Parts: sequence; C-alpha cells; structure tokens
Amino acid sequence: MTSQTRHRGVVILALAGTFISVYLLLYHLGFYGVLLCGTGSCDVVQSSKYADFLGVPVPAWGGAWYGAMLVLGLLLVAGRPETSRPGKLAAVLATGGLAFSIYLTAVEVFIIHAVCRWCVVSAVLTVGIFVLVAPWRLLRRGPPESLEGLAVE
Repeated sequence: MTSQTRHRGVVILALAGTFISVYLLLYHLGFYGVLLCGTGSCDVVQSSKYADFLGVPVPAWGGAWYGAMLVLGLLLVAGRPETSRPGKLAAVLATGGLAFSIYLTAVEVFIIHAVCRWCVVSAVLTVGIFVLVAPWRLLRRGPPESLEGLAVE
C-alpha cells in the first residue's frame, strides 16, 4: 500500500469520525431527543458521568481529534512526507487517540456495563487511523546506501 493510499484512508476515516462525533455531540447538547442506536445502550453511555471528560463532552473531544486528523491527513495527501511535522504530529495524535479510545471502551465495558454502537464504530475508525499513520512508520529507514542500486522494480 502506497503512502498516498494510506493518507487518503486517513482522510476518509477522519471524515467519517467527524460526522459521528458531531452527531453524538448534537445529541449530548440536546438537539436530538432519541439517539439512533438499536439497543438503548447508547443513551446509557451518553447520560453517564463519563460522558464528559475534563468538563467537555467526550464527542467534542472526538470531533476535535478527528478534525485534526482530517487536516493532517489532507496535508499528507498534498505531498508532505511522513517525516515532516504534520506526519510526526499525526503519528503522535493517532497514538493518543488510540489510548483514549481504549480507555473509553474499558469504561463502557467494565464500569458502565453498556456499549454504545456509535462508540464502537468510532473506536474501529480510531484503530484504522492509528494503523495507517502508526508511529513505527517513522522509525523505518531506507535501504543502506550500498544496496540502493539493487532495488527490484
């Protein structure tokens, strides 16, 4: 998979996550009376004391994170190398987003005992973004100079 393909994937996943976060935030703020979930667990999760983090609704954190990943993904699609500041920042933010997503999923499963389908989709999108911009890609080095001319095309 080429880096351009991976970066386009980041843009698509971040855009989807942004829409989900905005939808959940609008519900959290009272613009929707019923959250389309199918199981009712989404209402339990969204009305729990864990629906806010540091006084800010969790979907707002998600929207900000997905928005940042969208912008960074667009910069990478525009031709910025992975080792540039946007590439490094994307790797750091993807790692932080994955850690926060793991924390939120653990809270749902072990503390709230309810799982929101929208949150699961968001967690899957976050894992996808992390895999596409994973920090270990920054640690890769090209082939040694002595082997550069031996590359098979």
